[in-house]
Amino acid sequence: MEDANEQPKSKAAEVKAQARWTYLRALVGLRWWWQDEVMASVDQAEVIARRREDGALSARYLFMTAMSGGIAILGLLQSSPAVVIGAMLLSPLMGPIMGLGFALAIGDYHWLRQSAKSLAWGSAMAIALCTVIVFLSPLQEITPEVASRTRPNLFDLFIALFSALAGGYAVIRGKEGTIVGVAIATALMPPLAVVGFGLATFNWTVFSGALLLFVTNLITIALTAWAMAKLYGFKSNLSEKQTQYQNFVVVAVFVALAVPLGFSLRQIAWETNATRQVRAELVDNFGPAARLSQPEIDFDGDPIRVSAFVWTTSIQPDAQATAARHLSERLGAPVVVDLKQFLVRDEKSAEQAQLSSAKAQEEAAANERVAELGARLGVVAGVEESDVLVDRQRRRALVRAKPLPGATLETYAALERRVAQTEPDWTIELVPPVARLPEFAFSGEELDTAQTATLQLAAWASARNGMALRVIGRGDAADLVAKALSENRASEVQRREAAGPVRIEWVDPAGE
Repeated sequence: MEDANEQPKSKAAEVKAQARWTYLRALVGLRWWWQDEVMASVDQAEVIARRREDGALSARYLFMTAMSGGIAILGLLQSSPAVVIGAMLLSPLMGPIMGLGFALAIGDYHWLRQSAKSLAWGSAMAIALCTVIVFLSPLQEITPEVASRTRPNLFDLFIALFSALAGGYAVIRGKEGTIVGVAIATALMPPLAVVGFGLATFNWTVFSGALLLFVTNLITIALTAWAMAKLYGFKSNLSEKQTQYQNFVVVAVFVALAVPLGFSLRQIAWETNATRQVRAELVDNFGPAARLSQPEIDFDGDPIRVSAFVWTTSIQPDAQATAARHLSERLGAPVVVDLKQFLVRDEKSAEQAQLSSAKAQEEAAANERVAELGARLGVVAGVEESDVLVDRQRRRALVRAKPLPGATLETYAALERRVAQTEPDWTIELVPPVARLPEFAFSGEELDTAQTATLQLAAWASARNGMALRVIGRGDAADLVAKALSENRASEVQRREAAGPVRIEWVDPAGE
């Protein structure tokens, strides 16, 4: 009997041993494949040389970083994601940040110091320019785009993490490009611009919150780049000149980066868990048939404030007090709860009411955006908001501008382009007042760049104000000018035969 019992046990042990051996062989094979096929295909010397060059402190780097920050803060002030994204296309921040991570990985103190210096000067330039722009700007309200960059949350952390993973892979595999730089800048340039906003408006809450978000994302990206470099086999290769002091500095920098990130992660984890507890507590108060909107939680307030909408089949008068008491006990901090309860017949009605509320909020947000567009066009055109025609159905906005002192047709065209860039899904038409056409004279066989631009501007003005243009001249040169105006959608093009260079002029509406 003992042999019979021991035989199954020995077979089971043998199966487990074979399974462990199989897993071990697979892991060893994977490691060999990674070392022989992946790591061996990376030219570490070339990657490091490129990273050193991209992270160097230069006039071009400082200028592009400052311009990216300037465009970003203008987009944030206008609450325009399109402009903010456009600013990312210019940002060269990926170079020194990746250099910081790779320098940590190989223990190169001099490279680490160079990358930190480039990053510090670039950030200072961007913050300074943003501060000046906001200080001089008449728009200093905290827009939703600005407010969303004042505290790190779990989604911000993941954006920085995934950006760094993409950036690290791209630079190691030699696939970097503009889009990778945009991914890195997305996590850094907007909060950097908001730091300038807080500084210009003397708003410590905005300044400190945006700075914390910037530092958290910066540390996440740098440490992720370090991890990617280590994963691909970048190792320390210290020369005799490198002292133990330099090694200590590298380790100290690593720790200095990790400590604040740890505190940020702790706060992010607490807020994430608190949000989950808030939702669970509110749902428990009303039962499974009720439907709850996404709770809005102000963690900066004292006490913490929670607000939400509830669609329920039974009104609970004590729900607010009960939820506030339980949440205060769970979170270890005073909590104030504001619940708006809506009575419905059954669970299906609750779901329909929840969907209707979501649609209503979306509609309200769209109306607010339309109103904001009308207000901006009114300011640009120098008219009242009521004078702006907005067709939301066709996504078209039209405004007739008042004459502005010293303004030319190019001024009005630039104003229209500026607004149109912030609303890519809309057709923006700014009708300029009748103004003098730019000087134009043509007698050659081919239009140069300046002449083409002048004709495009004249055609744009004609299309907007509906006035006809007259081409004065003869021969092929006049035909070429008339054709260019027609192709650029001038309202109407007339001809008059005359000697000399080809000219253009407005046609008097009264006629001649």
